[in-house]
Amino acid sequence: MKLPITPCLWFNREAEAAARHYVSIFDQARITGISHYPDTGQETHGMPAGTVLTVEFELRGRPFTALNGGPLFKFNEAASLQVFCETQEELDYYWQRLGEGGDPAAQQCGWLKDRYGLSWQITPSMLPPMMKDPDPARVKRVMAAFMPMKKLDIEALKRAYAQH
Repeated sequence: MKLPITPCLWFNREAEAAARHYVSIFDQARITGISHYPDTGQETHGMPAGTVLTVEFELRGRPFTALNGGPLFKFNEAASLQVFCETQEELDYYWQRLGEGGDPAAQQCGWLKDRYGLSWQITPSMLPPMMKDPDPARVKRVMAAFMPMKKLDIEALKRAYAQH
């Protein structure tokens, strides 16, 4: 059996708190395992024995690993997680919950940065098909509508798409 490809998210020492935070936000979400640093290898990893090493969790049935790897690496916008939403209510919920304690300056075009520095794209599920429309004028109008937005507005995107 081939195991799924699983994103591993590097945290300084907040892996368990982050995983529990994410699991509290999403449906079909759960912690599936926690491992701890042993008393060996401390000269390399620098973590006290018993400190959480990894937290395995699922969001909407997809596996993730959170790793307490220390302060060496930080998240940046080169990688983000997309959350596709069917309704404005759902989009508003994820925008608010994932954005709590995050960086308001990093909010643009449906992107936000959470309290741990991880970037998320809170995206209406109808946006990707709109952006693939064969009519370049429609694509241009939708792009012009969402570029100045922080949190995306589904009705405004629909209006831009439907304009003649």
